[in-house]
Amino acid sequence: QVQLVESGGGLVQAGGSLRLSCLVSGSTFSTYTMGWFRQAPGKGRDFVAAINRSGGSTYYGDSVKGRFTISRDAAKNTVYLQMNSLKPEDTAVYYCAARFSGGIYYRPLDYDTWGQGTQVTVSA
Repeated sequence: QVQLVESGGGLVQAGGSLRLSCLVSGSTFSTYTMGWFRQAPGKGRDFVAAINRSGGSTYYGDSVKGRFTISRDAAKNTVYLQMNSLKPEDTAVYYCAARFSGGIYYRPLDYDTWGQGTQVTVSA
């Protein structure tokens, strides 16, 4: 079975940076499209970023374009989310997700496996 484990969340001041990591185990990492989503208290789960199987194509939600970068390292079976210029509105639980086959990159229901989430808090 595929398992995802996120790490790297924490507390950071506005304007600072964090890098989230998602370790993938249980199958061939390179066969999965990977995504990051986030959920703030009382809100729905929003699309943040996605990367295709080869790493050659990336996609971002409008609110994070130009600030966040998604990448993957096949040798380490890990996907990353580099978050720069963080804002208080970025505060949320961030979830890593894997998609095994075709689908819409920003649609949560098209992803097959999810991590447990990691908290990111950005102070003003």
